[in-house]
Amino acid sequence: MDFNISEILVRLQINDINEAFSTGSAWGSSPDVPIKTIISPVDGKKIASVKIATVGNYNNVVEQAAKAFVNWRTVPAPKRGEIVREIGNALRDKKEDLGKLVSYEMGKSLQEGYGEVQEMIDIADFAVGLSRQLYGLTMHSERPNHRMYEQYHPLGIVGVISAFNFPVAVWSWNAMLAWVCGDVCIWKPSEKTPLTAIACQHIAQEIFKKHHIDEGVSCLVIGDREIGELMANDTRVPLVSATGSTRMGKAVGAAVGARLGKSLLELGGNNAIIITENADLDMSLVGAVFGAVGTAGQRCTSTRRLIIHESVYDNFKQKLVNAYAQLRIGNPLDENNHIGPLIDHDAVKLYLAAIEKGKAEGAKFVVEGGKLEGGNYASGCYVKPCIAEVENHFSIVQHETFAPILYLIKYKTLDEAIALQNSVPQGLSSAIITNNLREAEQFLSAAGSDCGIANVNIGTSGAEIGGAFGGEKETGGGRESGSDAWKVYMRRQTNTINYSKTLPLAQGIKFDL
Repeated sequence: MDFNISEILVRLQINDINEAFSTGSAWGSSPDVPIKTIISPVDGKKIASVKIATVGNYNNVVEQAAKAFVNWRTVPAPKRGEIVREIGNALRDKKEDLGKLVSYEMGKSLQEGYGEVQEMIDIADFAVGLSRQLYGLTMHSERPNHRMYEQYHPLGIVGVISAFNFPVAVWSWNAMLAWVCGDVCIWKPSEKTPLTAIACQHIAQEIFKKHHIDEGVSCLVIGDREIGELMANDTRVPLVSATGSTRMGKAVGAAVGARLGKSLLELGGNNAIIITENADLDMSLVGAVFGAVGTAGQRCTSTRRLIIHESVYDNFKQKLVNAYAQLRIGNPLDENNHIGPLIDHDAVKLYLAAIEKGKAEGAKFVVEGGKLEGGNYASGCYVKPCIAEVENHFSIVQHETFAPILYLIKYKTLDEAIALQNSVPQGLSSAIITNNLREAEQFLSAAGSDCGIANVNIGTSGAEIGGAFGGEKETGGGRESGSDAWKVYMRRQTNTINYSKTLPLAQGIKFDL
């Protein structure tokens, strides 16, 4: 394993103590502000320290972003796309270092760290093409010699609040699209994973500076909950995109809604795979296990529930038990390991509490969980993935626990399975494994899955950037990334042009002077 964190930090321009915010080429902070030490969950060692932004710092950033927007919105969209293309290429050049830092700071496997950086590269490529496809519509007017059409204009400042589990990818989904749409961005990363954000900010700013673009187009503010609350309540920020817990999303949505702003919410998931009697069980096993233990169960698309037909239930349960016995837990930078640590000690406490609550409600654990300690697990953040047989109505099953706990539920009919799948407050990702076309189509119908993502013969994790990503119900209803998600970053304007010599009114109204 070739890994030297000190060398990586130098190449990514990360210092021992990093400033709290960045606007343009100026990094700064107020004196005597709190300093947060960033500890890797991999080995419990300090990576670097970060100053926490003050209210004054935040306001300076917003003012700089507002000034940058005035000029950035006038740059032709294809030219904006060219700059985003170069940012994507710069990320390609830094992929190995940045992927390792993602893995070390957050704890996900090295392959997933590289994959997250690749996701940024992919969305940059998507945004470049989009920069020439910001289409409006034309329509026929009821009045003679009139033309009507719609066009889209940039909103202004887009605030991005991202979560620790995807410390850079979700920012890129927002920023790359917002930039080609003509918006500027202020990014508040998770205070648990700010170093990867600082690295990405350096990369983007170098490209903006090269093109003599006000680097206030890309702004960064490192702070705690207070900064997020400021952004949510700030009328200067017309759109706030927030990724995180349902609790957090409700607070952001309420604050933004109260000022009639726009919010894009990507919140919790409680995702299920239905495994039918017609499923390929070997293929099902791959999707179920990766979905449940990938990123140590800390994805919003992680598989939380397996809804299994009674005829294959015992057989598949045994396959799962055998597969879990082969999982390797340890340093995620060692590519031989499948699972790394949880993000911090608080996450471990929530995992252990969920297990105890499940047992109290009657959950039967067929693969026992627990905390791993000592030796390679000295950081105290490593846990065992576990499997429990449950009833779907158990309160712990209805709740999203960000940890590798997989619940097994038995069903008789597909109607019952779909009802179980939908009977949770969240509605992000879902899947069915079946070789029966009728079962697949029923699952995808209006009477099927109520989630924003519904897959057939793949798991709940691993969305591609080409499709719009998001979910319903307590997942928040937002859509990011591909398809026409770009429209949320713009304001729609309807235009009517009268090229006649008279001024007829609509609906045949007469108004003679």
